[in-house]
Amino acid sequence: MQMMSKKTTEVPDTAIDFELCPRFEQTFSFLGKKWNGLIIDVLLHEGPQRFRDLARNVPRCSDRVLVERLKELEDNGVILRRTFPDSSLIEYELTKKGQEFAPVMAAVHAWSDKWSCPLEENQK
Repeated sequence: MQMMSKKTTEVPDTAIDFELCPRFEQTFSFLGKKWNGLIIDVLLHEGPQRFRDLARNVPRCSDRVLVERLKELEDNGVILRRTFPDSSLIEYELTKKGQEFAPVMAAVHAWSDKWSCPLEENQK
């Protein structure tokens, strides 16, 4: 991760604006898109999934949005859409690129286990 900084002119020598590395920013934009991280996490833990299985494992995501996210993940080389000859069976699985999210997702799980409150506590 590369982070470049530049000083602002508003408050000399006291405030710094950070200019993020474009790759870092692009990755966070991709992972931060609603459902992408959860889809990746499901495929990491459950292995290849049919659409209906993914829909069951990501229940609050509409079918329309799930189709969009799967297409985006496929276009970015994170998942592979596998069709089987002489069958209507289609499965989605992580590519090597997608599998490399494993330590990232493990770190997110560890952080959330330590610092995130259950939703009902946040709503008090």
